[in-house]
Parts: sequence; structure tokens; C-alpha cells
Amino acid sequence: MLPANEKMKNLKELRQYLDIPRDITIVVHRNPDGDAIGSALGLYHVLNQMGHTLRLLAPSEYPPVLNWMPAVEEFIIYDLKQQEAMDALKRADLVFALDFNALDRIDKMGEYLNTSDQTIVMIDHHLDPEPYATLQISDQTASSTCEVLYLALEQMGMMSYVNKTVATCLYTGILTDTGAFAFSLSSRLFRIAGELLDLGVDNNLLQDLLFNQLPEKHLRLLGYCLYERMEILPEYHTGIITLSKKDYERFKIQRGDTEGIVNYLLKIKGIKLAAFIHEQPTITKLSLRSKGDFSVKEIAQKYFKGGGHKNAAGGHSYKGLEATVKKFKSVLDEYKDQLADPVPAEI
Repeated sequence: MLPANEKMKNLKELRQYLDIPRDITIVVHRNPDGDAIGSALGLYHVLNQMGHTLRLLAPSEYPPVLNWMPAVEEFIIYDLKQQEAMDALKRADLVFALDFNALDRIDKMGEYLNTSDQTIVMIDHHLDPEPYATLQISDQTASSTCEVLYLALEQMGMMSYVNKTVATCLYTGILTDTGAFAFSLSSRLFRIAGELLDLGVDNNLLQDLLFNQLPEKHLRLLGYCLYERMEILPEYHTGIITLSKKDYERFKIQRGDTEGIVNYLLKIKGIKLAAFIHEQPTITKLSLRSKGDFSVKEIAQKYFKGGGHKNAAGGHSYKGLEATVKKFKSVLDEYKDQLADPVPAEI
């Protein structure tokens, strides 16, 4: 562990630090997605080859659609094993914080790290990262944390450890965070994706494992959302889908069942802003998506105690569903000029 008054300044120093076997814990955010799990497992398999002692931590469970990922069963879930998770965190020489820009994304574990003098390396791509890490590896132009991690491994001269298993993990995160190469794209990203394919990644298989494994219940729920719970506000080029606590009971909705529903609103011609507002037992959550230059991050951050990216963000409210929807609609008035015209359809 580095002394509390000493800072790890760059990737060269990190590589030198990793040349000696360490006790390392890798942490991802609550409700981890494909990018969080993919980057954590990609790094895990790299560091495992280097002889480090490793542990993987997540505040809550990962989606079942990721059950096939190599070594995903090694994750210690804080919600299920709190003491084991905290012990793993406290005894680490080095903590890697992947795919989150603020310590409140990992709840109680974040409260501990905020007061500890442990060496923390952040690898992330979200906007406005908080300065909690000893070394911050953040690229807000990147599609995903997996892309940032790949670039970091390149710069540290560690590509010899990037085998097919590592490549599959990183490609998974890129696929999920770009919507199967639908957004957040760049020539750099396609260069990386091509190199991962050259390492043996099976794109067709991963597309099938990630996007074609929906249970029947999911499709029935989607149909219900689109037919019964969708509202279009043409004057704002906005679509809203809502789900109540009663809907959750009716469809027996569990974690992951509503993933991606908000994106269907953006398939409607002229829709610029999409909102999925769903009522939980003690909180009402919002998932926001947008097209073009309209920032949903601003709305989430300013009005709903949330954040995220320009075109994909989330927040919450302690009001009920009806009151939250009413507040969201009132907020749209502030952005009426920005929402007045739909995204241009011509190139």
C-alpha cells in the first residue's frame, strides 16, 4: 500500500506497482451492467496471470444474462455477504474502482473507502468524476470502461496478457454499453473491436448470449408497456412509459426484467427524449434516454438526484409514481425550446 501522503501519478507507476504480487480487490457499482462486469472480469483475468491475489466485489447482484461470463461466480455480493465483502475490501493493498465516478455508487463500501488511506485506481468513462482515487484513469470520450481499460493495458505494455478470455470480457462491455454498436462510436473503438475479434472473440455468439435470451415474461411485459403504459407528448417530442407497484406484482418483475424498455420509445419517429418511470416499494426510479445533443444527464442531475451520460442517465424520486410523472412533465417546459424540433432525419 502506498503511504497516505504519496500519490501514484501515472500508468508507468501503476505498471511498476503491479510488477510485484499484490492483494487486490476489484469493485464495481450497484446494479452492475455488462460494462461493469466485463471490465472487472477482464482486469481480473489479466491480473490473475500476473500472480496477484484477487477478489471481486459488487454491492448488488449482476443480471442473470451475464451468468455465462468466465469467473463471474467469483463476485462477492455485498447485499448477500456484507462482512465477507468488507473484509475483502479492508485487506486489499490496492482497490480498482471500475465503471463508477463517485463513491456513493458503492454504498457502504464507498463510505469506508472515503475515510481509508488505501490505494485506489479508478478506471471509468462517466462525466464529472469525483477526486476520490489515488490514480484516476478516466476518458469521458470513450464508449465504455472496457474501452478505457483496453487503452490502459496498451499503454502499460500489458497486451501479452490479453487472451481470448480477456478479450471476450472486454468485448461484452463494449457491446452492452454501445447497444451493439448503435451509439458512442468512434474510429478508435472500431480499431479496438477489430483487435478483440482477432484474439478470437465470437461476435455472433456474444450477440446471441446478450440480446437473444429473453424469457417469455419479458416480452409480455414489453407488450404491456407499449400498449397500456406508453404516453407520447408530441409537443415535446417525448415518450414516457410508466410502471406501478401493482404492475410489478402482476408481472412478478425482478431485477433485469425492465432492462432496455426505455429504448423502444426512441424507435418512434420524431421522439427526441424517452423516459421510463417505475415505482419501487420505497422509491420511484427514472431511466432517461435522448437523441442528438439533448442532455438527459442535466435533467437527471438537476431534478432527480441522479446523473449519467448526455444521452443516457437515471435518477430517482421519493414521491409516488403519479407525483414523479407530474414533476417530470413540468420539467419539460424548461426545455421546450430544445425539444421543439425533432432530431434531423436527413444526413
